[in-house]
Amino acid sequence: MPAAATRTFEVRHLQLARALFAAIAAIMITFSPDHSAEVGLSVFSGFAIATAIVELLAVWLVYGAGTRANTVLLAVATLLAGMASGIPALRSTTLFFVVVIAWAFVSGVIELVGGLRARRTDDPAAKDAVLIGALTLALGVGLLLVNPAYSLEYFIKEAGQSFTLTGIVIGVGIFGGYAAIIAVFLGIAGFSPRRVEPASSQGAAGAAASEGTS
Repeated sequence: MPAAATRTFEVRHLQLARALFAAIAAIMITFSPDHSAEVGLSVFSGFAIATAIVELLAVWLVYGAGTRANTVLLAVATLLAGMASGIPALRSTTLFFVVVIAWAFVSGVIELVGGLRARRTDDPAAKDAVLIGALTLALGVGLLLVNPAYSLEYFIKEAGQSFTLTGIVIGVGIFGGYAAIIAVFLGIAGFSPRRVEPASSQGAAGAAASEGTS
């Protein structure tokens, strides 16, 4: 009998799905002229809910028994953040900073700790989890440094008009930059070749036995 059954879905498929949703969020923010709280929360809500759904699916399709707890926690935290930011009537600058910062710290810690623990088992995906967790924590720190009430009016001569740079514009831009970076790193991780496990000891023993009897 084979030592272990091969799974149809692997960690790389989860990473690629997460990269896709992060890339969509980054593109929507980058090409949107409106970086208001409504737009930022709308994009974040879609990103978070879609990511949480694939993480919940991965609990059964990717991970085996005893290795699912971290993914479940990450999915629940992300889903709650997506739902909290998904109510149009409640969307505001304050809500954007509160929800995204809280999600960044909670999910960042979950992913970082899970990655550090997975390194003890020589999990090839552990390094990616540590990196994504650290980047997500950096998102939370970056948003904490932004004053939501900040406002700066400036005039661009070439455009012939005045513009206003606000705290929410900076905050939404930071989230868009984070999504773009996450998309790149998860995409690279998903497409990177996995380490090939060495031949099983049983196979080596069988080969040695056959040579001995020949």
